[in-house]
Amino acid sequence: MEEVILSEGRYPPEAYGFLHEGLSHAAKKVHGVPAAQTGEHHVTGQEICEALRELAIERWGMMAKTVLEKWNIRATTDFGNMVYLMIEHGFMHKTEDDFIEDFRDVFDFHKAFGTEGQIELRE
Repeated sequence: MEEVILSEGRYPPEAYGFLHEGLSHAAKKVHGVPAAQTGEHHVTGQEICEALRELAIERWGMMAKTVLEKWNIRATTDFGNMVYLMIEHGFMHKTEDDFIEDFRDVFDFHKAFGTEGQIELRE
């Protein structure tokens, strides 16, 4: 996996580690337990983005946007790019109802990581 991440080069390995934690957080939020404990649990692109937002705010607070930008993550589509790279190389799976567009404009980074961290998800 590291070889794929390094050869693609858009996002550093640390960003993918954060993505993995976010996926576990999303699975726990949606299914009640982290995916690592019981096997795979499907989560949507929106659920992944929201879990990553929550995790970033919890971990880095007001510095969340700065940390993500250091990793070249500036929009929710970046999360989708990372997920779909993993799917493309067989490290993750998707259903026939999953599309990279599910990650587009889930929330605005400036608003999501502002002083209040309160946002509205797209419908």
